[in-house]
Amino acid sequence: MGNQQDQNINSKDFIIGTLIGGIVGASVALLYAPKAGKELRGDINQGASQFKDRANEWKDTAFEKGSDWKEKAYVKGSDFKSKALDSAKNVSQKTQGLTKTVQTKLQEKRNKEEEALEAAEEVAEAIEEASDQVEKK
Repeated sequence: MGNQQDQNINSKDFIIGTLIGGIVGASVALLYAPKAGKELRGDINQGASQFKDRANEWKDTAFEKGSDWKEKAYVKGSDFKSKALDSAKNVSQKTQGLTKTVQTKLQEKRNKEEEALEAAEEVAEAIEEASDQVEKK
């Protein structure tokens, strides 16, 4: 991605350099050319018109490139969003699975504790009955 940014910066610098060079070159050429005022104004107007045409071409090119970059950014953003949602969904599903497993194990442990308590109560009742019977005898 860094290489593409370098190319974009180099392209931008090239366009700006070309633009400035064209303006300076045209101005110097017009000023040093031995021409009459009317002819010089005509040349300046023609140069300005050519410059305007080039500027419009560059504007159109920049607009097209900007649209392309915007589209690429939108696609990449959508891809990242999609991946993030998928990752969040996977984490959520794994968390739900782990929660169910923990809940199941806790319930099993509670059931075993309840069974142990019931068994202890039954033993206690059996001991009481046995001691009552021993006392009666």
